[in-house]
Amino acid sequence: MKHLGKSAFADAAPLDGQERGRESVSLNARLRVGDAKRATKVRIRNVSAGGLMAEVPRPLAPDAAVEIELAGIGWVVGRVAWQIEGRIGVAFDSEIDPRQLHPVAAG
Repeated sequence: MKHLGKSAFADAAPLDGQERGRESVSLNARLRVGDAKRATKVRIRNVSAGGLMAEVPRPLAPDAAVEIELAGIGWVVGRVAWQIEGRIGVAFDSEIDPRQLHPVAAG
C-alpha cells in the first residue's frame, strides 16, 4: 500500500473500522480526477466522516486531487491517500456526515 503524507486513513489498522467510525457500504458514485469534466463510475466500499475507500477501474496517483459525487451529499473534494489493486483511499478536504448518504437506484 502506498501512503503519501498524513491522511484520514494513515493511522488506521486494516481491521479497526468500527473504532474509527467507518461503515462498510456498497454504493455507486462518480469520481473526477483533477480538473477533468468527465466522471468515472466507481464503487464505494467504506466511508467515514474523513474519507472513503473505493474500487476504481484504473490506478490513480497518490495525492491526486479528486472529487466524488456522493448521493445525498453531492460533490466532495479530497485527495488520493493510497492505492492498491484496484482500490483507492480518499481523504476528504472537509468532513462529511455519512448518515446523509443514500443508495442510488440502478438503471
